[in-house]
Amino acid sequence: MKPKIIANSKCVIGEGPIWNPLDQMLYWCDIQEAKIYRFNPSTKNHEEFFQRDGYIGGFTIQKNGNLLLFMEHGKIAELHNGKLNYIIKSIPGEENNRFNDVIAAPKGRVLCGTMSINTANCDKNGTLYILETNGSIKPIIENLSISNGMGFNQKENLLYHTDSLDKTIYQYNYSVSDGSISNKTVFAKTNHPESLPDGMTVDSEDNIWSANWDGSSLHKYEPNGEKVLEVNFPVKKVSSLTFGGKNYSDIFVTTATNGNLQEEEGEGAGGVFQITSKTKGKPEYLSNILS
Repeated sequence: MKPKIIANSKCVIGEGPIWNPLDQMLYWCDIQEAKIYRFNPSTKNHEEFFQRDGYIGGFTIQKNGNLLLFMEHGKIAELHNGKLNYIIKSIPGEENNRFNDVIAAPKGRVLCGTMSINTANCDKNGTLYILETNGSIKPIIENLSISNGMGFNQKENLLYHTDSLDKTIYQYNYSVSDGSISNKTVFAKTNHPESLPDGMTVDSEDNIWSANWDGSSLHKYEPNGEKVLEVNFPVKKVSSLTFGGKNYSDIFVTTATNGNLQEEEGEGAGGVFQITSKTKGKPEYLSNILS
């Protein structure tokens, strides 16, 4: 499982990779530069797909093929033909925050978390929201440091959610019928003094894969929380991952420079890497938010 770089995009904060089953391409964003990129495996080329002023903290793919963008101050908008159609223009209490990681949920909802724009002030002011298909939004977890990677098991009755500064991936019972969560437990806790758990995904066998920011690695956990594999990378800031490709056996991994030189962060930092897994992934859910 040796990582190979497929797109040297030199992102400040490369994040949110999603395999788009509608066009068979990989999409990801640079949060800090507010850019979205895409990679075409058939041509091996990547390109800048969209850019705006501000931030893009994450995005989902809508059932209609558009992208749904989550930005600063609670802004949420659907991207259609290069233009943003706003669903929510602001959320009270998020004036100094931005979205950081989002995931489409079963039935077309979206779970979307926030953190402080000032990364030196991430003192429990983040929130995880649930965005309903009718465009209404409500908080479901408050007092988070950095709301981060999420995923669902195959039965769709468990939600995994990462709080980075807690260095913890939590597990919740999840209700598909109304999107509610309950029974918070610790799934896995990392104890490395310098690294943080970041983005994550769940494969077809319910193993959890977590990116390790400043830890130069991915960690694979079995459903019981036992870490069974560590994949090392030549860069420090491994930020997130997703499964994709025709058989969902390719793992695409985003990384970051955080504004530093590649010489400091490692060769290929800020780019996207690919590894091949014996365990296949599964398609991400599509959002279905009405704009």
